[in-house]
Amino acid sequence: MPETVQFLLLPGFSALGFISALEPLRVANRFRGALYRWRVLSLDGGPVLASNGMSVNADLGLAEAERGAMLLVVAGFEPLACHGPQLVQALRRVAQEGAVLGGIDTGAMVLAQAGLLDGYRATLHWEALDAFRERYPRLHATQELFEIDRRRITCAGGTASIDLMLDLIAQAHGSQLAIQVSEQFVLGRIRPRQDHQRMAIASRYGIRNAKLVKVIGEMERDLEQPLDTRALAEAVQVTRRQLERLFRLHVQDTPRGFYLGLRLDKARQLLRQTDMSVLQVALACGFESSSYFTRCYRARFQCCPRHDRSPGASAAST
Repeated sequence: MPETVQFLLLPGFSALGFISALEPLRVANRFRGALYRWRVLSLDGGPVLASNGMSVNADLGLAEAERGAMLLVVAGFEPLACHGPQLVQALRRVAQEGAVLGGIDTGAMVLAQAGLLDGYRATLHWEALDAFRERYPRLHATQELFEIDRRRITCAGGTASIDLMLDLIAQAHGSQLAIQVSEQFVLGRIRPRQDHQRMAIASRYGIRNAKLVKVIGEMERDLEQPLDTRALAEAVQVTRRQLERLFRLHVQDTPRGFYLGLRLDKARQLLRQTDMSVLQVALACGFESSSYFTRCYRARFQCCPRHDRSPGASAAST
């Protein structure tokens, strides 16, 4: 009997994450026959709009999900916008039946909100990772491409969905089939789960100076308790003036201005993806004064923090 994989698409889901998870199953069947079958689910059985505006028809409603079959929740920018008791009850039923339960892109946040990731490793899209850790501090969130921890599967979405499915195919049917499927997608290699989601700092910012790369790495690790420019310079054994010269030359900014931008970008993610108060967000991003935080935020994004919240940011509190 073919293995059934069910995809629960939530409104605003990532089309790329969904298709990247589905296509490896189709190609595996092409080479080996009916290894897999799949079903598309929605909350009510009707069509679902992806974040790109594409509409996908569902085969079934969530209440009609096949018992015992793997179920993967595919979400997008606002994973908790449609969160409610009915969804929680359905997901918990799937878990109680012993089925494999997973999340693609920000689907992990839906599972976490339902209490279904307690004691499991989990990952999700890097842009939502800080918000996830703030909301669920006791959960073990990683930056891996995907996590397979007993009967829980989570994935960063995007093309990482391909890597997840290739790993599952290799476990069930051998690495040679996984390689065959991978080659159909013109992939240079099958990425292991430990690969980082984001590009290396040097590639992301187009810089090759090793000292500058190291300093930016320090900044990204210390957003809640920002280091001063002198401490950053000492970390790479240059003077403060030399560090400022490196930033002007390679990123056309000062160390302080660049660092401030990283902290404000994180603040925007937290405001849009959590129900944290403006003060809590400010403190989480290294601002001791909410008024100073608001001034900096308005200067960067042309709006004040309280007006830049996503409608789904407070959905989890309902």
